Amino acid sequence: MSQMSPKRADGSASDLGTGTASEFGGSGLALFLSTFVNRIDRKGRISVPAQFRTVLGAQSFPGVIVFPSFVAPAIEASGIDHIERLSAGIDQFDPFSDEHDAFAISILADSHQLSFDSEGRIVLPDVLREHAGMSDRAAFVGRGATFQIWEPEAFRTCQEEARKRARDSRISLRFRDSAGER
Repeated sequence: MSQMSPKRADGSASDLGTGTASEFGGSGLALFLSTFVNRIDRKGRISVPAQFRTVLGAQSFPGVIVFPSFVAPAIEASGIDHIERLSAGIDQFDPFSDEHDAFAISILADSHQLSFDSEGRIVLPDVLREHAGMSDRAAFVGRGATFQIWEPEAFRTCQEEARKRARDSRISLRFRDSAGER
């Protein structure tokens, strides 16, 4: 397993993989942070990073919910709590609307509940590995309340493009306080 870890000013790695938003002045929701690359075995099993398992283990379902991203060649992943909130958001649409159908079919119908085995591994379904172009390795990419699972080289390309967009747009990044003000 390799990890791309942020460094402290003294050069040591900081352990940001298990923080909660409340520790940083936020809402108290658990956060998925950092990037980890792990091997996929021939049976499709992969170890979920320990920091991510810690966050997921505090939820009502001891595992991860995954579905194919409809915006990237990646797998979207989160705990059951996030999926429950997402489902409630979908339910805000008229149940007979095109929007409701599109999101319910694109997210909920394609979701898989993957339980951890005794070693903290999950089995990634073939359809999801094919969607993300994965063979023997996968990158777990923290995104705050969720994470994604990528083929490592595809993620590296996406990350470089994202960093360029972030540099080009950095003037527009503003932090809001809890009241929503800048």
